[in-house]
Amino acid sequence: MSSPASTRIPGYVAGTWDIDPVHSDISFTVRHMMVSKVRGSFATFSGEIVTGQDLTDSRVSATIDAASITTGTQQRDDHIRSADFFEVETYPTWTFTSTAIRPDGDGYVLVGDLTLKGVTRPVELALEVNGFGPDAYGGTRAGFTATTSINRNDFGVDIKMPMDGGGVVVGEKVQITLEIEAVLRQS
Repeated sequence: MSSPASTRIPGYVAGTWDIDPVHSDISFTVRHMMVSKVRGSFATFSGEIVTGQDLTDSRVSATIDAASITTGTQQRDDHIRSADFFEVETYPTWTFTSTAIRPDGDGYVLVGDLTLKGVTRPVELALEVNGFGPDAYGGTRAGFTATTSINRNDFGVDIKMPMDGGGVVVGEKVQITLEIEAVLRQS
């Protein structure tokens, strides 16, 4: 019989955690003009992680403010917020709600429902548990890294923008990376 996933994680703590947006990052990468990649992130997000006695009994819920996108170029950010892409006036928030966590080699897979632009689809994120430990303020922190790729068309972000000579201005595959630090709630 194998040991629970949580016993293999040094310092593992079961409890309810709040995502610390100051020490976390939600970012993405998408192919641009068929030759390079554009990177961006979201400045405003929140979430709750509930770690069970075993990690596989845990759950996650998160919300992203779609209008908080930043790619370093105001004109591009404004275009992404428009109806051509995210349509943030109609769909101001995105949500993720986990449905399962399962071991996968040295890591885990976080399964859940991602809703953006009014479309909900199941996604799987490769999950790495970075650790648990005390912070400088008498609290406890946990760190996680999660990655996935989605097809933007699956979520209604289906602008084509073809280029002369073939290809498109913005690729369909979007790589998403979450670097999450969470703070254990005090009872």
